[in-house]
Amino acid sequence: MSALFDRLARLFDEGHGIELPDLRSDAGFAPPELRPAAVLIPVTDRREPGVILTHRPETMRSHPGQVAFPGGKLDPGEDAVAAALREADEELGIPPAAVRVIGASDRFVTATGYDVTPVLGLVPQDLTIRPDPHEVAGWFEAPLRFVFDPVNHVQKQASWRGSIRPYIEIDWQGHRIWGVTAAIIANLSRRIAWQDILDD
Repeated sequence: MSALFDRLARLFDEGHGIELPDLRSDAGFAPPELRPAAVLIPVTDRREPGVILTHRPETMRSHPGQVAFPGGKLDPGEDAVAAALREADEELGIPPAAVRVIGASDRFVTATGYDVTPVLGLVPQDLTIRPDPHEVAGWFEAPLRFVFDPVNHVQKQASWRGSIRPYIEIDWQGHRIWGVTAAIIANLSRRIAWQDILDD
């Protein structure tokens, strides 16, 4: 058994057992019809755990070049966990059997009409990543404690379809994490006592 898995699972359950007001959402900008989707948040099982993130190809129709978690729309008959594991396998070659699922977190409604369920999972530190070049331009691993720390969550805003839209930006070694991905990280960081993840 992994000590990190046990600790993360405990903190995840504790954090999701309470009501939290004002979690981030773009529901106010979303169309009436929403499409269910899911992403996997892969945390590496190491002394200093990291979070695996991808860069979307510049050629993609939606969100080209942005940093993202592996994920996508649910296929018929899938739940969020199954979809997140399938997408991580398709995009990064992460076998579903290699992921120890911790749980599904707060759904995030995007301005583009997706109802996204983030799924937190632990993956081996020596996992071989095989990105699909059609869906992934590159990938990197950022320290979990860095991306979860609110000190690194820069508050910004932009004009979008005539409205001012607030968002978070996280910069790690030149990797610009923002938009939906940063919002999901910020929400999860409020659910998990991330300062207690490591056994110092």
